Amino acid sequence: MTVDPLLLETAERVFADTCTHDALERAEADGFAPGVWGAAADIGLPWIGVPESAGGAGGDLADALAVLRVAGRHGAPVPLAETGLLAGWLLAGAGLAVGEGPSTLVPGRAGDTLELVDGRLVGTARGVPWASAAERIVAVVTDGAGWRVVALAPASSGIERVRNLAGEPRDTVHLDRVEPAMSAPSSVSPDELRLRGALTRVALMAGALEAMSTLTVAYTAERRQFGQAVARFQLVQEHLVRLAEDAALVGLAADAAGRSAVTFEVAAAKALASRAASTATKAAHQAHGAMGMTREYPLHHLSRRLWSWRDEYGDERHWERRVGELAAAVEPAGLYAAVAGGFQGAPPR
Repeated sequence: MTVDPLLLETAERVFADTCTHDALERAEADGFAPGVWGAAADIGLPWIGVPESAGGAGGDLADALAVLRVAGRHGAPVPLAETGLLAGWLLAGAGLAVGEGPSTLVPGRAGDTLELVDGRLVGTARGVPWASAAERIVAVVTDGAGWRVVALAPASSGIERVRNLAGEPRDTVHLDRVEPAMSAPSSVSPDELRLRGALTRVALMAGALEAMSTLTVAYTAERRQFGQAVARFQLVQEHLVRLAEDAALVGLAADAAGRSAVTFEVAAAKALASRAASTATKAAHQAHGAMGMTREYPLHHLSRRLWSWRDEYGDERHWERRVGELAAAVEPAGLYAAVAGGFQGAPPR
């Protein structure tokens, strides 16, 4: 499955031009980056992968994940994954219009109490990305008989502003008998939504790890000590190798997960990415020394995002258990074939 190189070149140019160090710092203070969003929205990047018939920009899942990976490389502080790959996917699948402007999604965290009672939304949802900046909040809720996709305007809810470690909004939304702006039956369960959410984080983390590896290699090649580049010291080389291995492994896992989008591949990829958020960032900061801890240097924009995305839609322990459950359910004689084939068709749990 080949992604159009022109699409990748365009996405790279847009995010490289707009996701400057100053822009990321301002977004962390303001909770949104209108300049980044505007440039991406002008050419339809947030809606890649959403059918044109539903108001999207067309393309498939591979295209959308490839754009998201570029966004991850630049730490783009906008709800790109939420607008198209998650909220847009849910709305289009339910026959509802995707709409313009940024959208966000209720990820369905443990402890949420959101439900549909007599056609109105009640309860609390936590960790909703960019809820205060979105034009619509989308959720999958039960009405007692089945699952429904609902969309509402943020103005109709009470929003408590919360930030993750990277300074990205992960707001708490309080709803008191709010009538949805749109509602339709959904064939997507919360478990399937969680799987797709994990896939978006894998793509973002793969991009961030690639950028972290590139940044660290460049810094250690330029920084000199005792008359030579620090990259020539054996201990520093060990950190560079560890970082490059993690970036390559997560990148390959992201590719495999994007091609199949089945439970085993996504679970394995998210487990690897979340674990690399610890090992790779440790190696990068060790190689940078004190410079990596300064606010003025861009490494922290990547490392803090990786640490935050690590836990979203399940950390490594959650997905490692899921991989183990899938493997344990297979007869011993068929285990290798199942693993090599990615447990095709395995239902999400």
